[in-house]
Amino acid sequence: MISAGDFRNGVTFEMDGAVYSVIEFQHVKPGKGAAFVRTKIRNVIAGSVVERTFSPTDKFPTAYIERRDMEYSYQDGDLYYFMDSESYEMIPIDKDKLDDNFRFVKENMTCKILSYKGNVFGIEPPTFVTLKVVKTEPGFKGDTATNATKPATVETGAEVRIPLFIDEGEMINIDTRVGEYMSRA
Repeated sequence: MISAGDFRNGVTFEMDGAVYSVIEFQHVKPGKGAAFVRTKIRNVIAGSVVERTFSPTDKFPTAYIERRDMEYSYQDGDLYYFMDSESYEMIPIDKDKLDDNFRFVKENMTCKILSYKGNVFGIEPPTFVTLKVVKTEPGFKGDTATNATKPATVETGAEVRIPLFIDEGEMINIDTRVGEYMSRA
């Protein structure tokens, strides 16, 4: 059990039959009245974010989220197959459980599979990936008045904005959390 007074960012707990993760918290002690905890919590299964206030003495059961490293193998229709590197077991995961940042993952990359009581609810791709630029327009001299960028397609099919000096065939580093170009590889 965890009390609301012990909430910290990233803590997971069960409430009303759902699993929540604390995104933000603030302990408030007003001049008059009792102290309370103002929080912003995310339903880890549905993905919705809610703001709630709790009494510091409210208690909730702790929820243990399992994070396993698995290797992305291949896609078959709406199913994406991941292999457990220890048991070599293949696990199919439905397309609706994938986040938008999964578009930067290519085959044989290791991802974190998030599950609660055996039910997979999400996938965390690697934070930084190195991908090849397969399609982009050439940059022209003199187009650099300010941080000028151009659209590019990487080998996974995802679109990303890159600086004008990057050409087709070059390898670039991408931050999957925000989907932005970081540097040349």
